[in-house]
Amino acid sequence: MNPFVKTILLAAITICLTILLIYFPDEALAASLRGLNMWAEVVFPSLLPFFITAELLLAFGVVKFLGVLFEPIMRPLFNVPGAGSFGWMMGMASGYPTGAKIAARLREEKQLTQIEAERLVSFTNNSSPLFIFGAISVGLFHNAALGALLAAAHYGSNMVVGILMRFYKIREEKPIINKAKKKNNSPILIQAVKQMHRTRSRDPRPLGEVLGDAVLQSIKTLVMVGGFIILFSVIVQLLHLVNFTILFSKLFEGIFFLLGIPGTLAVPLFSGLFEITLGATLISEITTESLLPKVILVSFILGFNGFSIQAQVASILAKTDIRFSPYVFARVLHGIIASILTIIFYKPLYLNYQTTESEIPVATQPTDTFFSYILQQLTNIGPFITILFLWVGFLLFIKYRKNES
Repeated sequence: MNPFVKTILLAAITICLTILLIYFPDEALAASLRGLNMWAEVVFPSLLPFFITAELLLAFGVVKFLGVLFEPIMRPLFNVPGAGSFGWMMGMASGYPTGAKIAARLREEKQLTQIEAERLVSFTNNSSPLFIFGAISVGLFHNAALGALLAAAHYGSNMVVGILMRFYKIREEKPIINKAKKKNNSPILIQAVKQMHRTRSRDPRPLGEVLGDAVLQSIKTLVMVGGFIILFSVIVQLLHLVNFTILFSKLFEGIFFLLGIPGTLAVPLFSGLFEITLGATLISEITTESLLPKVILVSFILGFNGFSIQAQVASILAKTDIRFSPYVFARVLHGIIASILTIIFYKPLYLNYQTTESEIPVATQPTDTFFSYILQQLTNIGPFITILFLWVGFLLFIKYRKNES
């Protein structure tokens, strides 16, 4: 795009957004509060421990240790170094945008090449089990059995995406891979321990500083994440108020007709392209003859991530030389494959476990599960944890500023 045209376009979008904020102040405030509550109650307290742990494991050389151990698995499967296994596991456990954060840190430490980091980002930004089982299956659909189907489709398709993305720019990577190969006859466990020790020895920071840096960096990232959640919550609400959502969703109705999906799901899907939680909520509220179309669309938006999460990932990657376009391509691919796997797994993982002949669960009362319990506890104590660590981050920031001056 021409730089001048791009400038005019961005300025026009910002002006329109400003006008809408002035015209709909109450609705914008309500949307902001919804986004803020979601971030303070669930997102911040659930992601903070994983972010801090990731920073500490990187500093102490544990990621190097895992890298050596998992090199024989990660390289053939995904064509990335063994260190990528850390991003993959943490991404599945904690959810987005943890995978992008870890990939960016590994790239900063030169543990990945640019292309390897782009491959890693493409399949390490998953939805967490807490969100799939607790928020969506139990919280929205009131059906714990649906969690197994969504999780199998989501994580299975994500692995397929990782395998497919191993061929991304493979010709450009061959010289680097061949050059990096070295003969080492010692046991792999001994190699891993030595690498971990070398990494820790090269970091001169004392333990207290390492911990402080981990907390401060994690809080900074999560504050940025919170800003994007609030921003996109407001944008989706404003688009709905000016009927842009309904207008644009008409494009989906023709495609839905060909696929046999009810046209009433077009508006929820469009909302889900911006923000996953909002889209999944609207989809769950639509009444359909079969549950399958709703689950297909939820699987798609989980794989697509939504523009809100994509913006978070773009902000994290902007500090590195990791390109954003492979991640976007992988998100579309993930959404499509997840939808296909949902159709394949629907009967064996869902219908066969139902006690009634109807595809729509008769009992709509929430079922207590481990993940729904955690989600409930986070909602209760999450704001306290968020406020506490924001104060900790503020104090650490003041302390570091005094030390620099």
